Amino acid sequence: MKSVFSRFKFETKLNLGIITIVLGMAAVLLPVVAKMTSSALVAENKLRGAALVESLAARAVNPLLAQDYLVLRTLVSEIGDVVYAFVQNADNRVVIHSFVKGYPVELVGANRVESNERVHVQLIDTGQIFVYDFAAPIMVAGERIGTVRIGLSKSRLNATTKQFVSALATMFGGVLLAAMALGSVFARTVTRRLAKLRAHAEDLVTGSLDNLSVLPGEHFCWEIMNCTETSCPAHHDRVRRCWLVPDTKCACHACIIGPKPSSCRDCPVFLQNVGDEIQDLAESLDFMAFTLRDHIRGLREAEQTLTNQQRLLSTVLDMNPDLISLVDTRMIYQTSNRAFAQSVGKTVAEIRGLNDFHIFAEEEAERRNLEGREVLITGERVDRQERVDGPDGRKWFHVVQIPVHDESGRIVSLLRMDRDVTDIKEYEQQLIQAQKMESIGKLAGGVAHEINTPLGIILGYAQLLKEDVPPESQMSQDLAIIEKQAKVCRKIVADLLGFSRQGQTDKREMCFNNSVMESVSLVRHSFELDRVRIVTRLDDSFPIIYGDPEKLKQIWINLLNNAKDAMPESGGVIVVITKLKTPLGIVTLEVADSGTGIDEVSLKKIFDPFYTTKAVDKGTGLGLSVSFGIVKDHMGDIRADSPLPPDFDLPPLPEGAMKGPGTIFTVDIPLDHGSEY
Repeated sequence: MKSVFSRFKFETKLNLGIITIVLGMAAVLLPVVAKMTSSALVAENKLRGAALVESLAARAVNPLLAQDYLVLRTLVSEIGDVVYAFVQNADNRVVIHSFVKGYPVELVGANRVESNERVHVQLIDTGQIFVYDFAAPIMVAGERIGTVRIGLSKSRLNATTKQFVSALATMFGGVLLAAMALGSVFARTVTRRLAKLRAHAEDLVTGSLDNLSVLPGEHFCWEIMNCTETSCPAHHDRVRRCWLVPDTKCACHACIIGPKPSSCRDCPVFLQNVGDEIQDLAESLDFMAFTLRDHIRGLREAEQTLTNQQRLLSTVLDMNPDLISLVDTRMIYQTSNRAFAQSVGKTVAEIRGLNDFHIFAEEEAERRNLEGREVLITGERVDRQERVDGPDGRKWFHVVQIPVHDESGRIVSLLRMDRDVTDIKEYEQQLIQAQKMESIGKLAGGVAHEINTPLGIILGYAQLLKEDVPPESQMSQDLAIIEKQAKVCRKIVADLLGFSRQGQTDKREMCFNNSVMESVSLVRHSFELDRVRIVTRLDDSFPIIYGDPEKLKQIWINLLNNAKDAMPESGGVIVVITKLKTPLGIVTLEVADSGTGIDEVSLKKIFDPFYTTKAVDKGTGLGLSVSFGIVKDHMGDIRADSPLPPDFDLPPLPEGAMKGPGTIFTVDIPLDHGSEY
């Protein structure tokens, strides 16, 4: 029943309430009024009956003494709407009565009045009706000469009471109908305004915050108050009333933000816009709408700012090549950048919510987890380098782990950044190697200087002594051996001086291709005898460089000899390529061979002085180191790669030759900026 009532419209509930109240009042008041009316009528009837019987007793004295029954009859007949009236003499005999069909004898003893009583009232049931019987003594000089009795109908009295109650009920019914009609009009008026408020509230829920439930009046606070404070937020505000505008500056009345504050009770603006509670509620909704609109605008601005900051942060993180990740105090990943996600084969979204054991191998995950928890417990930053041996080779990372604190200083997360410093490590090793070679070069140059003079003296004296002995003598042959070995030693000394860059250079403008071809021409014939074919692919631009032709030819011949020495006995092919790279300002020589190649360990040491893989009497290990020194003296670069790149166009090998992994040496020499091509 309650649920059915709750589904009624408010207008119906209001009408039902009014009807219930009126019916309740009728149900309570009508019996009370009826009872009070009946009691009043009975009391009035008794008073009337008493008055009538006393009056009749007083007027019946003389006729009764004179036994003038005609007068007594007239007196009895003059009594109005009574049921009966009769007079008894001193012997209680009825001398006169008003009954038409005869006097009922049993009525004589039904009511007795004493001589000292004025009136005695007795309710008598006649079998048909109830009658109030009034008896009054007829007294003369203190002596009772008779009795007068009259009867008033109680049923008639009840009928009168019923008529009055019926009239009263009819009046209540009319009042009920009027209340229903007026209540319906009142309820419809109230519910219409409430419906308007409900529609306005629904608009607020759907986000329409610009509509007003209370339309602005014709005059506003600044007009009523003659306000000239143009800086006041309420000035020229044609939508809101001044007590709904924050930070008003009205000095005449203390407006406080909020719906109709008590401080505005005496304000002329308030008095002109005063309304009932529904209007107060509507204004409160308008104020709430304005407040919500301001908050939503602020939230949207903050959201836009936050979105921009997140986009910027995400862009910075994703563009950063470092491996960046953020874990909470439970070592659960909260976010990471794209580089970290790609390094573990996942997306950024997949990383969120995982831990180290979901991402890494057990041993590495346990190490990272313990190290991270140590930082979270101690709050100390970790800054170290870490070596990782993976399927792609060895890599070095600079690892930084920083605890992240909240506003209260409590550690809430851990930020880890892994920066790949493999290239820096290689540069560091190259720098160390360069410093080592520089030291060796200085040492070799100093020793060569000291040895060069004694070798010159030995060679000179050997040649002088050789002129003094017969050419076919044993002495001449011995001196020839001394002279030959001294020249070998001087060649080694010259190489050492060249490696240490302490030799004399003669740089000038020269044709790069001519220098290369002269070197090729020198060795081509002897190489072909060993089944090694030289193929040239020279750039037709004839680049001119600024360099020492003899020293550069020494480099080319060293590279060609090394390529030829790397060939198996079955022979092979050597490809000599020159390229002019104008945008880079360099000219490049490439010497590639189809030989046995160079292993990874040797490849890192081939430019070290005295390092050689050749037999003891086949080389000194200075060729490439001297070439390295000459290239550096020309501000160039030399490097080697083995095996050959897969896309390298290697020409056909001589018949029967075996193809190896091959090696390619690359020499970059900067162009002379004043050269013409």
